[in-house]
Amino acid sequence: MTGHIYGGIDIAMKVPPHQYQETLAFYRDVVGLKEITDKAPAIGFELGPNKLWIDEAPMLSQAEIWLELFTDDFGAAAAHLEKSGVVRCDAIEPLPDGFKGGWAMNPANIVHMVREPAAW
Repeated sequence: MTGHIYGGIDIAMKVPPHQYQETLAFYRDVVGLKEITDKAPAIGFELGPNKLWIDEAPMLSQAEIWLELFTDDFGAAAAHLEKSGVVRCDAIEPLPDGFKGGWAMNPANIVHMVREPAAW
């Protein structure tokens, strides 16, 4: 397979509005993780070698974890995922035009962004 897939560095926690501020306070004030604020309005935290992004998600009733996977060739990786029966879910959150990546779900319905490292 071309389009090798490997682990990314970003983890997104999608949180309903009624839990958003308390969740931010938990990671910032209780756990004491270093806050990432240079990508406002996005708020993240350093989680070892990873970045944990806390996103307010008004359409959700409970929190979800979304994971990131990298590939050097999104077209080839997307073809491999499709051939393997992986469900694409690109409508779940819009991505910019020309973005070299997309959304997929694992069998347990965990959302994964599969993207080229320079996709942003």
